[in-house]
Amino acid sequence: MRPALAALAALVLAGCGAGAGDDAAAARGRTVYLAQCTACHATDPAQPGPVGPPVKGASRALLEARILHASYPPGYTPKRTSAVMQAMPQLASSIPDLAAYLAK
Repeated sequence: MRPALAALAALVLAGCGAGAGDDAAAARGRTVYLAQCTACHATDPAQPGPVGPPVKGASRALLEARILHASYPPGYTPKRTSAVMQAMPQLASSIPDLAAYLAK
């Protein structure tokens, strides 16, 4: 019986660790989003902003294309036809965190 409890405890703890890492990445992403993106995108990423469209659920490929190159991934149809967003390569290391935040 004890080995079964130990195995169950290990599985529970392993699951908690993965979620905690995801939560930490999302928290960092939220900080970056609020500091860098809300001049154009809404504070709530599910809503349209004054200039930028809703970005909740944006794929990592889209984030990389837009943030690093001010372009779109192949085959992507933009939500708006404006070309206002400039590349922000200084945020390259924050893309995984932004993706975690926008996925929530």
